[in-house]
Amino acid sequence: MVAAIVFAFVWVLFWGPKTTYGPAVKDPIDFAKTFLDSMTLAGVLFIVASGFTLIFGLMRVVNMAHGSLYLLGGYIAYEVQNQLVHNTTPGFALSTSQVATWQWVMPAIVASAAIAGIGLLMQQAFLRWNQGQDLRQALVTIALSIILADQMLSHWPIQVSVVWPGTLDRFVHIGSIEYSLARLFMLAVGIVVGIVLWLWLNKTRTGMVVRAGVDDRQMVSALGINIQLTFAIAFLVGAALAGFGGVVGGSQFNLAPGQDGQWLLNSLVVVIIGGMGSLGGAAVGAILYGSVLTFSGVYLPTSGNDCCTQYSVVFTFALLALVLAFRPQGLFGRPG
Repeated sequence: MVAAIVFAFVWVLFWGPKTTYGPAVKDPIDFAKTFLDSMTLAGVLFIVASGFTLIFGLMRVVNMAHGSLYLLGGYIAYEVQNQLVHNTTPGFALSTSQVATWQWVMPAIVASAAIAGIGLLMQQAFLRWNQGQDLRQALVTIALSIILADQMLSHWPIQVSVVWPGTLDRFVHIGSIEYSLARLFMLAVGIVVGIVLWLWLNKTRTGMVVRAGVDDRQMVSALGINIQLTFAIAFLVGAALAGFGGVVGGSQFNLAPGQDGQWLLNSLVVVIIGGMGSLGGAAVGAILYGSVLTFSGVYLPTSGNDCCTQYSVVFTFALLALVLAFRPQGLFGRPG
């Protein structure tokens, strides 16, 4: 694994024949922009995957509808934003100059709250009674994701997007590099989410009860703590993060039918690489995954009209295979 990492660094920095930019030492500006692209992508990956690692990795609840919650959150924010901006021609994209900061923040809050409520309803109605039954939970949540996907397809059959406010849709200078402020905002939000989640899980009574309840539910219940209430709160937070991730991702990458499956896969890969139940592992997994996706699309050879998108998929699963081969529990996961 170390040899593979060293080879990748040497390739990108000093070799890289027939690639989009060539070796990084000859084009440091584009290399720096690609690096920033990978880190900002990791920011939104972490926002979505942190909710998934809270639900699946920590609580051991198999929620295969996480991607649907992501996509639905983005769509809800899209509708709310259009109402706030008074867009009377649905299907025509707003311009960033039409959107004030509060007209992005308010849809994000509404979408996160709505998805939190939907997630709580899902947990109470369908998953609370199936704790510890992984296969049944997987089947139930797959069915729910199919229902949600069909409903979203009927309401939003074409690609749409949440629009960044004009204050974020501009470029700033980082040294000699001109870079998108909106993408830097994605990274900053990912960092803030990570810090807040860490403080909640490690410094508050509720967070400590969640961690203790996962390890020994019977003992926590014997102490008189309502473990079901605590788990409901944790699921609500995880669902809210999926919805908020949909708003951020929908602002940068658009929203379209079928993206729910892609973002479920993204979350699974990040959590598996980082390790089940590890928030720090999810952050590292998001950085590795974002780096592989971004750099493989730019620093691998192109042939004719073919781009390197297919390489991104191959190298993503190569990364996953390498991690599982040497660390079956993930980079920061605990042995089962």
